[in-house]
Order: sequence, then structure tokens, then C-alpha cells
Amino acid sequence: MRLQGKKILITAAGQGMGRASAISCAAQGAQVIATDLDADSLQGLSQFGITTTTLDVTDKHAIEAIAAFTGPLDGLFNCAGIVHHGTLLGLSDQDWTTSIDVNITSMVRMTRAVLPGMLERAKVTGSTSILNMSSMASSIKGFPNRAAYGATKAAVIGLTKAIAADFVQHGVRCNALCPGTVDTPSLRGRIATADDPEQAEKDFIARQPMGRLATVEDVTPLVTYLLSDESRFVTGQALSVDGGVTI
Repeated sequence: MRLQGKKILITAAGQGMGRASAISCAAQGAQVIATDLDADSLQGLSQFGITTTTLDVTDKHAIEAIAAFTGPLDGLFNCAGIVHHGTLLGLSDQDWTTSIDVNITSMVRMTRAVLPGMLERAKVTGSTSILNMSSMASSIKGFPNRAAYGATKAAVIGLTKAIAADFVQHGVRCNALCPGTVDTPSLRGRIATADDPEQAEKDFIARQPMGRLATVEDVTPLVTYLLSDESRFVTGQALSVDGGVTI
């Protein structure tokens, strides 16, 4: 029960890493508020004692409302994000704006909305934690066809370090999670829409030196660690769980 007594908000918790993290945090004793744009995707989480509510992370008014609803938090996991496929030459202004809005501006707004409460909470507990979803793909190591994605995920690391530096003496920690290729519904959707899905899956596996895709269970232990007091001396870090991609 590493998260006993902690209140944690997770975005994009309807599937993949967000959903697995919500269930893992609840299993470790946390009071979890799981949000997602798709209400149907949140079904079934209540059986784990998780509170669910819809949230569009690109809607600043909705973000302010959820912050008021939850009250002071012990932990925030900014998990929402999208993957744009393509080079800079094929990147439209709208694609760029959408990637920025979902992958980085949402984190700015979400963190800004809950930070006052987390600062107050830290005065009582000594430590609160923000975790931002980044990626090893193009933010740490370059990959083709990831111009917008890589730029925004690199920005997540910069934002993380800025928050960590600003509040390191006030009990608020902030770290970034940089997974390798994780077998999630999002990845399966990208594979399914490829010109050659079978080859696309092989290519994703081939770039992992360990010879397989990550599972959500490979990553959730680090999520719970970074949101727990066990990581109370860890802040401003971009931690990779990538099967050796960035060796």
C-alpha cells in the first residue's frame, strides 16, 4: 500500500498506460480520479474503487472545473497525448497546433490548475508529485516520421525540469516518464492503419533491443514509485523504460 492516503488524478485513463496506472495506483491504496475524453472507455474502473469523470484536456474551463472538483491532490499523472505520424514537410499547421495543444499545453494548464492545492498539501505531507508522460521516441532518440510528436515530447521534458526547479524547495516534485514502445490499444490502432500491418508490428519490435514490445506491467511500477514517497528525493528527471533503445 505504497500510496495509502494519497489522492491522485490521472488523465487519459480510459485505456493503455493511463488505465493500467489508475488500476495500479488504486491497488496501492490511492484514491484515484480517472479522467478521459471518452466516457465509455472509463467503464469498469469503478470496480477498483476509482472515481471516473470525463475531461477534455484541451478545454481550459473543464480543467479548472476538475481541479475545483478534486480539491488538493497528492499526485498528478499527465498521461494524455497523441502521436502524429509524418515528417516536417507533411506537417500542416493544424496538425502542429493539435499536437501542441494535446501533448504540452494540456499539461501546462492541468498542472497550473492543481499546483496551488498541491503546494498546500505539501505543507502537510512534505511531498507531492507530478508525473508527465514523455517518450524516448524522438525526444531522447531520433525516429523517422515523428516531427511533431518528438518536438512536443521533448518540450514535456523541458516543462518537467522547469516545474521541478521552481518548486523543489516547496515540497512539489516533478518527473517525466519516457517509455519505449508499449503494447497498448493506441499502438495497435497505428499498426492496423499501416500499409502493411504485419511488417509495421515487426518494425516496432525490431527497434527494441530486448526483442519485444513493452507491456503496461513493465511501466506501471515506475509510475507508482514516482507518485509515492519512496521517490521523495527524485525530481526533475526524465526516466526511461525502453528495453534498451537509448543505450
